[in-house]
Amino acid sequence: MSLPIFIANRFSKILGAFSKVLAYPFHTLFKHKRFTIPEHSEAFIKSTKEQKIRKTIWQTNYTNKVSLPVYINYFYNRLMSLDYEYRYVSTQKRMEFLKEHASKTDFSAFSKLTDGAAQADFWRVFVLNFYGGVYMDIDANLVWPLSKIIKPDDTEVFLLNKQHYTNYFIASQKNNPILQETLQMIVKNIEEKKVEGGVYELTGPTVLNHVIGDKKVNYKFYRFTCVQGSFTNEYFQYIDKPRGKWTYAKKEDLLQD
Repeated sequence: MSLPIFIANRFSKILGAFSKVLAYPFHTLFKHKRFTIPEHSEAFIKSTKEQKIRKTIWQTNYTNKVSLPVYINYFYNRLMSLDYEYRYVSTQKRMEFLKEHASKTDFSAFSKLTDGAAQADFWRVFVLNFYGGVYMDIDANLVWPLSKIIKPDDTEVFLLNKQHYTNYFIASQKNNPILQETLQMIVKNIEEKKVEGGVYELTGPTVLNHVIGDKKVNYKFYRFTCVQGSFTNEYFQYIDKPRGKWTYAKKEDLLQD
């Protein structure tokens, strides 16, 4: 890790920790105060430099009315992506988008998912393969400016953590063979009701890692690129939906007929 990136990594963690410390008394005093993440935000800087990966950040969550740390996390990412447009897609809009653009088979599979995280897993793969762009989980934050992370000729950037590839950050050109195969496997898992491994194996990173296997892909290490949990935690992320995290979902309840 270069010194500037190391410093940026440490700074985001310190700033994130401070925001969480500040947020506890803030949300105690202002229990019902929420901040609104916009559904669409244009790029603040119009870049003339072309690149293969669409300059759009995609995010989704159960609501865009969020706690202070989640909003600070969003704002920090916007500062790190000034030449990218931003799009937030709600639970309802995910359903509408897939109904309009997905095949009957894909939409039928998506409609069987009951867990929000599993739905988000499905949707991120589909929207990136359909449009292209950059997906980040709502609790993820960029370590370095996105314009420095993604090069003009990149057609994909996957994220590698200590153990495997993760899906909380994916950047891709549309019609990516890896994403197409991942989507097909997710649909197959749903149709075959493979819920034994929970969300992680039904729709999550396990599927992506299985598809990548020994294939050569363009990737970056997470510490240089994008990390999770610096600015927020389960309490602040699910402040209006206690026990809403995917880890609480029962395997037998992940799919509906």
